[in-house]
Amino acid sequence: MRKQRRIRDYDVEVGQLQPGRLNSITDVEGVTVGHVTLSNEGMQTGVTAIIPHQGNLFKEKLIASSHVINGFGKTMGTIQVEELGTIETPIILTNTFNTSTASLALTEYMMAENPEIGRTTGTINPVIGECNDMYLNDIRAQFVEKHHVLTALDSATSEFEEGAAGAGAGMLCYSLKGGVGTASRKIELEHGTYTIGVLVLANFGMLSDLTINGRTLGMELREALLRLPEEKDKGSVMIIVATDLPVSERQLNRMIKRTVTGLSRTGSNISNGSGDIVIGFSTATKIPHEKPNHCLSIPTIHEEDIDLPFRAVGEATEEAILNALITARHTVGRDGHMRPTLSDLLVKHDIQL
Repeated sequence: MRKQRRIRDYDVEVGQLQPGRLNSITDVEGVTVGHVTLSNEGMQTGVTAIIPHQGNLFKEKLIASSHVINGFGKTMGTIQVEELGTIETPIILTNTFNTSTASLALTEYMMAENPEIGRTTGTINPVIGECNDMYLNDIRAQFVEKHHVLTALDSATSEFEEGAAGAGAGMLCYSLKGGVGTASRKIELEHGTYTIGVLVLANFGMLSDLTINGRTLGMELREALLRLPEEKDKGSVMIIVATDLPVSERQLNRMIKRTVTGLSRTGSNISNGSGDIVIGFSTATKIPHEKPNHCLSIPTIHEEDIDLPFRAVGEATEEAILNALITARHTVGRDGHMRPTLSDLLVKHDIQL
């Protein structure tokens, strides 16, 4: 997207299923993504906003779920998502020390659209995810301000930049430059065609573990880059899953657990210091905030239909991570710190994928 060269442009096709038109989380109708990127020497950070549908999300909530693969993370809002099985705000991704700022901004955004919040109805549950960008970014400076979050929300579209954009500006992945990546898969069931989209904030892994379509590319790069120090794997990944498949909260939770298959196929060992957290939602059913005078009807797939969504989630997660890596741009950050990009290394060492 945005005319960037993605992993399929290197003749790498992940999995068996076909991607959507944009090969993006925004192939799920109604989903949009916005960035604010803050990039200037020691300031390498930003905000990424994921909007699940274009209506009033507080008044029309969506089936949602979250899953902790490894809990070394600082998300906000996932306790209520797990308890109620719904999401009522957009999702904001940023760095670890700006989660509170993001929460305040998202709360203001939702209150402006819903004046009854905190007056005649309940409060709001802002959903925030984070990764630690301290190697490239002066994280102590807390550069992200509320207006950056609001701008990311207001600028959300179906096409957006990947790599070192938004919350991905300062992230590392497999000891290389990482960031934001996305991918999607279409699935055909007897009752219809559905889309599963994934967006990742990739900030994890050691170079020697990097694997692309079963090829241990990281080991090849380590041999070519003998002087490149390899950091311990202590990063994180936020994985956002969107679908228009009609599922229950329980079925959605089963689906998002399968993101670990795609994560692992890229080489992740899910280390002790990694915060690997998944948030998923389905746009198929809107849950009204106000109680109707009738029972709700929530369509769901049969359990026998769920293997194909399992495969789609894994494939889209794997490709989203590879897109985050291959689209990342060269970045020099705090104290002159830098990490090479995968695309630059392929050219420099004449390596074909």
